[in-house]
Amino acid sequence: MAVIFGADILKLSVSTQEHDIFVDPILDKQNLFVMGRVTIQNIGSQPLTNVHVNFGAGDTLELGALKAGQKIIVSPPPENPMEFVMISADNDVFVSKTYREMPKMVGMMGS
Repeated sequence: MAVIFGADILKLSVSTQEHDIFVDPILDKQNLFVMGRVTIQNIGSQPLTNVHVNFGAGDTLELGALKAGQKIIVSPPPENPMEFVMISADNDVFVSKTYREMPKMVGMMGS
């Protein structure tokens, strides 16, 4: 059993592809405003180059390079409709995702 569980944990900690990216766009709706943030992480074993973020509505951001394992959090401009985000990089890396809302918990801000 230890070998089976160890192999599962090893899969999570060792990247299997050379060029891969994790993207998580989140909307945090408060009473007076909506805040968006996008977590971007290089989950490949090699650096990603020419990383480009498209927030939609003509809003873009050039990130340059991300080292293997590097994680950053970026936010769209305040006037952006925050419907989707597209991330592209060299070596045919492309991810398009819609924003998801954070669940509200009793007693938390904005709930």
